[in-house]
Amino acid sequence: MQKQRAWSAALQVGDGVNSYRILHVDDDQFMRDVVERALDFESEFVVMSCDSGKQALAAVTGWAPDLIILDVVMPDMDGPQVLTSLRENPETRSIPVIFITARTPAAERERLLALGAVAVIGKPFYPVKLAATVRSHLQSIKLASAGYRFTERLRRDKATLATFRDKLRNGADARFVPDEFESFVHKLAGAAGIFNFPAVSTMAASLEDAIIARRTGAGAPGTVEANLDTLLAAIDGA
Repeated sequence: MQKQRAWSAALQVGDGVNSYRILHVDDDQFMRDVVERALDFESEFVVMSCDSGKQALAAVTGWAPDLIILDVVMPDMDGPQVLTSLRENPETRSIPVIFITARTPAAERERLLALGAVAVIGKPFYPVKLAATVRSHLQSIKLASAGYRFTERLRRDKATLATFRDKLRNGADARFVPDEFESFVHKLAGAAGIFNFPAVSTMAASLEDAIIARRTGAGAPGTVEANLDTLLAAIDGA
């Protein structure tokens, strides 16, 4: 059964700006109690516990957890089967899952990660350290999510860069540079470096140098355009 105390806590603070909803699924009552108490070390964590995969799937859509901690071996529906069902549903496919399992050989870890889990925590674990471990994984998940959103930004930036390219072609003055072009490229170079797109960052920085040189009359004709084309190609390859 879902723990009523967890449901109550979720209703009271689960929508807090700094809270994380964590759904824990394990058929062992003792493990559910241990995990819930361990995660209580972090006041931002709001925990709901379920004792089966079927109950978890029934609860997940309405509760929208930020993370699911999932036991691997359970009767009726094991952890991998639950994960498969989550990934098949458009409403739940993006929810990150951490497996907790007593089976910790490297091959088993690789299998679970290949299924789409973001991490695997082995049993036994130190309850007093579990909250910190989960928080660390949540931070990694947030960074990965931000990186994914950055790829979407790159697609938008490519369209803007193409607009700048058209303005350069139509400019009558050899020193013409569209307004905001330098600032746009400067920001792109920095952001691409932070989100581990080194080729885009390097090409954007080179384009920025070419723009500065063009403004002062020091750049060779066509350098900005050539660098811009190289940057657009780097975005295509990202």
